[in-house]
This record gives sequence, C-alpha cells and structure tokens, in this order.
Amino acid sequence: MADAARGAVLPFFRAATLVAEDKGDKIADGGFDPVTEADRAAEEAMRAVLAERRPDDSVIGEEFEKHSGSSGLTWVLDPIDGTRGFVAGTPTWGVLIAASDADAVRFGMIDQPYIGERFWGGFGQARMTGPQGARDLKTRGERPLSEAILCTTFPEVGSAVEGAAFREVSKVCKLTRYGLDCYAYALLAAGHIDLVIEAGLSNYDIQAPIGVIEAAGGIVTDWQGRPALQGGRVIAAAGRAQHAAALEILGRVTAEG
Repeated sequence: MADAARGAVLPFFRAATLVAEDKGDKIADGGFDPVTEADRAAEEAMRAVLAERRPDDSVIGEEFEKHSGSSGLTWVLDPIDGTRGFVAGTPTWGVLIAASDADAVRFGMIDQPYIGERFWGGFGQARMTGPQGARDLKTRGERPLSEAILCTTFPEVGSAVEGAAFREVSKVCKLTRYGLDCYAYALLAAGHIDLVIEAGLSNYDIQAPIGVIEAAGGIVTDWQGRPALQGGRVIAAAGRAQHAAALEILGRVTAEG
C-alpha cells in the first residue's frame, strides 16, 4: 500500500502544475485547508490494494467515504498528512497507514516518499528504512522537561486555551520546533525528540503514529491520559516522565481556561 501511494503521489510533488483546492469549511478557523489531486490519487491507490487483498476489511480514509467490512479489522488512511507542507514543497508530509481493531491500533506506518524513509511498528516490530539503511526504532526514554524537545505543527495549536496550554509546556522545554506534520511523530519514534502536542486531530491523523510510537516504546494519549484513537487533543511522549509532566501543565491550564 505504501509503495502504491508513493508511485501515485510523487509525480505531483513540487510539480509546477499542482493545483490545491480549499476545504476551508472543514476547519474551525476557516483558514486554507488544501486538498490536491495527489491526495485523492494516493488514497485511491491504497484502496485498490485493499480491495484486491483485503476486501472484507473496513476502510476509513480522509478523502473518500468509509467502506464497511465484516472482518473486524479497519484500515485507517491519510494519503497525505501535511498537505499544506506538500503544497509548499517541504518534505515533512507523509502517507499514514494503520490497521486497527475495536480495541487498539495493531500496526502503523509513516512513509515519507520523497526522502525515502519509512517507519513502522506493530506485531513485535519497530523499524525504519531510509537512505542511511535499516534500523530498529526506540524512543529516547525518560528525561525532565528541561531537557526535552517539543514539536507541533501549528504555533496556534488549536483554540486560544489549547494554544496557551501548549505555550506553558514550551516554556519549560529545552527546544520547541514547528511545522513538521506527521514527520514529528516519526522523529519521536526514532529517538530524536521527546514530545508532540497537538489538538483538533482526526482518527486518520493519529492512528498510524500511535502504532509506530507505541511499538518503539513511547506513549500516545489525549490530554487527560486516555486513549487517543479518535484524535482530538493528543500528546505523544518518548517516556513516562515527559508525558506526566506535560499532562499536568496541559490539564492545569485548560482547566483554568
């Protein structure tokens, strides 16, 4: 599926003829929320593989209607997570693939076609391949927030209260970086950063990262420490110490707001 998506999407990346339509009615702030022919082509390519090989499975994707199956397994797809970055020509977008049942994500994959990096986790594996070869994935482990690297996609994070909560965590952390989309979750699983905090996510935004990060030893929950399978306010952490400390700040500030 990831190979099929790569073949479908790469001809559009950094192409002068790429056209981005606005889905602004889907986001609360009314900002530019693009979709491209590449998004649709990549999802169609993955769905074609599933139709051939796993016709009894359910499929949830960002661009097309849900397909209801009978097997109890659901594939959750985001053909381009980070379409804004895709349109801007930055290589931080990715193809997200998750296989989930009613209880949990069983397998997740984050694929960055342009760089040629692929991260996956589940069924006892946490691995990546890329230009520097193949290796196991393992998160950084526990460390204090004062030594932590924090990432998110948008500086605003979400609502005014959610943004304020994020900034309070950021004040304590060693370093904060923005604009990485799904690539931040891959970096966390690979042991390079400590925290990703976001809000307003959908199930197709987060299920693949959950599979990869949990297999690599990390933690993904909502801002109350509960399962985050359906998205919303999400925190991913490399260790329990970062997770607990960030949750305390997020909970305190959102409660005050």
